[in-house]
Amino acid sequence: MQKKGLAVLLAMMATHGVMAAETQVPADSNFQTRADSALNGSLPETVRTRGYIVAGTNPNTPPTTFYKEDNKTLAGREIDVMTAVAEKLGVKVQWHDTGGFDNIIPGLKSGRYDVALSNINATQKRLDQVDFVSYFDASRLGVISRQDAGIKPFTQLTEACGLEIGAGAGTTQLTRLSEASKACQAQGKPAIKIATFPDRPAGVQAVVSGRVPLFFGPYEGLTWQVNKVKALTMSGQITVNDAPVSIAFPKGSELEVPVQAALNALIADGTYQKILDHWSIGYGAVPASKRNAEIF
Repeated sequence: MQKKGLAVLLAMMATHGVMAAETQVPADSNFQTRADSALNGSLPETVRTRGYIVAGTNPNTPPTTFYKEDNKTLAGREIDVMTAVAEKLGVKVQWHDTGGFDNIIPGLKSGRYDVALSNINATQKRLDQVDFVSYFDASRLGVISRQDAGIKPFTQLTEACGLEIGAGAGTTQLTRLSEASKACQAQGKPAIKIATFPDRPAGVQAVVSGRVPLFFGPYEGLTWQVNKVKALTMSGQITVNDAPVSIAFPKGSELEVPVQAALNALIADGTYQKILDHWSIGYGAVPASKRNAEIF
């Protein structure tokens, strides 16, 4: 990719990082599905009456959630999945830019959003604050570098002892890096130097510019980046036993059961698989959507 093209791509990735969390944004979905009257009847009265679900997301990079070339319209896996869920429930989605990943849980707890989708791993710690309905297998993670860095491919973070690796603020990747760094030291090896970035685009840009040698994140998003930016390569392919990426809800939300039922209906009728295949991530399909404790 030429420098001008790369600059445009990275600018598109980062432009909306400073948008106000209250901003409502349009979205494009690639799929349509029919409403189920029984599922519509299961919705909380407040949601059914107003006719839409308020969803928060932190637009980051394809194929999860991102801004299209017009720099104002959302697209991606999360957009397609939640839009199909809402259509199955007979309502619409009102999308909001959270202004950062770290704003998602506070936004749910304060009632600003009914749901949030932003490549959010369900974790026991997060379950203390929000509830979850699962929808994507998150067992693949990736570590990117510049091709000219000469970093040998690896499948364990402990093979990168002594190197500097970046990750996004508020993500489970930071926790994994910290644990791996301690394991390196326990083996008598140098610790991993951990660099924290406000989001994935900032970390990718840092690798491209040479400020950090490596960045750790979701495999599907980093694969997309590697395919678009010729300077990059996937140096690490890490398999983890993570709980699935999930839709997050305020604790005790009455939307959880209807959304889970709609997801399972989409899995059953094949729409769900079509959505993932459209974004070349069909490998992450889950056989059934689970909720809260049953996820773990």
